[in-house]
Amino acid sequence: MRSLALAVAGALAASVLTACSSAVGEADNGGSSSAPADGGVLKIGSTSDIVPATIFTNSSDSTNTLIGAVYESLVDYPLDSLEPQPRLATSWQLADDGRSLTLQLRDDVTFHSGREFTSKDVEFSIKTWADPVWTVQLQRTAAAVTGFDTSDPHAITLEFAHPLSNVFDLLDMLPIIDSESIGELQEGKAYVGTGPFVFESWTPSSQLVFSRNDDYWGEQPHLDGIEVDIVADPQAQVSQLRSGQLDLVTGASYRDLETLSNDGKFDVTGFEGAAQQIYVGADLANPQLDDVELRKAIAYAVDRERIVDEVFRGNAEAINLPWPDYSPAYDAAANETYAYDPAKAKEIVAGLGDQPVLPLAYPAGNANYESVAQIVQANLEAAGLETELQPTEYSQFIKQLIGGTFGGLWILQHAYAHYTPSTLAVSAYPFNADKNASHFESAEYKKHAEAAWTAKSGTAPEAIESYQALNKDLLDNLFLIELALLHFQVASAPDVQDFTMSKRGELDFRSTYLAD
Repeated sequence: MRSLALAVAGALAASVLTACSSAVGEADNGGSSSAPADGGVLKIGSTSDIVPATIFTNSSDSTNTLIGAVYESLVDYPLDSLEPQPRLATSWQLADDGRSLTLQLRDDVTFHSGREFTSKDVEFSIKTWADPVWTVQLQRTAAAVTGFDTSDPHAITLEFAHPLSNVFDLLDMLPIIDSESIGELQEGKAYVGTGPFVFESWTPSSQLVFSRNDDYWGEQPHLDGIEVDIVADPQAQVSQLRSGQLDLVTGASYRDLETLSNDGKFDVTGFEGAAQQIYVGADLANPQLDDVELRKAIAYAVDRERIVDEVFRGNAEAINLPWPDYSPAYDAAANETYAYDPAKAKEIVAGLGDQPVLPLAYPAGNANYESVAQIVQANLEAAGLETELQPTEYSQFIKQLIGGTFGGLWILQHAYAHYTPSTLAVSAYPFNADKNASHFESAEYKKHAEAAWTAKSGTAPEAIESYQALNKDLLDNLFLIELALLHFQVASAPDVQDFTMSKRGELDFRSTYLAD
């Protein structure tokens, strides 16, 4: 669409995506040989709205679009590796003891307000993420940055409480935040960054509007702007894409994506390296689920291959552990520990005696979650476990995740397993060894998470040893029951050219244009 009518939660390197094009690193969605055209507004359909109080949690597709358009990080990971590349930092030097890091910063960057970006902004951003009020998932890592030398406005030395194997994960995920507008950010009134697009307005439950940053330090974006329409119904998104009301949709079901790809009128693009995993969580505060034998029965009962085939149309892999196959924590044999075994699941349940009905929550209005929940419910019923489906509005669902108030089972996607493995164990709401949504506590799990986190490198021998111990912790305790590793896909009109995705799961429209 060329008129001013203007991603998720939150896909891994070794897989081939079927029925779609694939993007890795700086590859684009392809399709046009014409020169990039300037102008026009890109209209995006997003399933869920932003929530200002959790704006730094990557908890919705609209949040990811906002962060990716408005903000920038110090470094960028390519989709297919954990080798940091320059963004707002141009170079860096890690101390031999792993206790400090010096970064050189760009000297030609300004915030959308016109204020110069300096080392003080790096300090402010890290300290903001370290503040528990924001409930960011890398809060512990940000808090482990204990010293800041900002004497040079274009360089900063960070000092750590201990070596941080995942420090570059933090620098990749952390958006540089404007201290002067933080109050308005908390109220959802202003989002001021250094990125290629400027936040213009937010109409709750309706629309986000962004305009081109004409003072962007990098190559000028081609688009005049971006509009994100909140369209909670995924099928309505597809209908609006077909009618030309939307140019790109982030919430279509995999079945609809397959249909769009097959009819040849739309592009379906997959991104290898930005990953999420879908899982069944168990709240151990429920005495019924506090019994690990019941959780083992659930792990054996679920038909993961059926979920991969029927719900995700083959664009996923059945898993027991969260890691992609290029991760240093990946273990192919361990990843098949709980193969589908309905007879064994039924035997375990029978040995436990009569079981009360278990609540099974999932985000409402999402066809993928609903279909997975129905399969899980049927599998558990076959094993002798009755569940009650509880579709829950998305923002409320995220509050329950952060607060750990599910009281039963839940289905959701998580990320971070495609980063340094310690990040998952000390950061993600479902996995955090200090405090997690399952209320799972284990001195051994915490010890192994800390050992992985405080290694000098995420690939050091001591880190690898810790990952093996973490894998055993996850499989022995099953407070989370992994189902499938998913590949991000979005659908777009054929005139939408040259968009990519970051490892953070944020769509990148710096080079995007609308072909004639």
